[in-house]
Amino acid sequence: MTCPYLAYLREGDNKSFDHERPFCGATESFVSPMQADLCNDRFDFHHTTHCSIYQEYERNTELETPIDRMVSPIDE
Repeated sequence: MTCPYLAYLREGDNKSFDHERPFCGATESFVSPMQADLCNDRFDFHHTTHCSIYQEYERNTELETPIDRMVSPIDE
């Protein structure tokens, strides 16, 4: 399974390219082809266990859960 934050774009950062380049939605920046290999789970890598960017983004996203989505112990 590919990282859900990986995209391939032909333009970005006010530039356009002849070919698609790997873009990380978690960092909102282009990444190297080697990083994209990790994002694509190639060569026995898995983005959930080997990518520090993915892990930190997911950890920070979990902390930013809106209060209205939280379940109160009283509601259970």
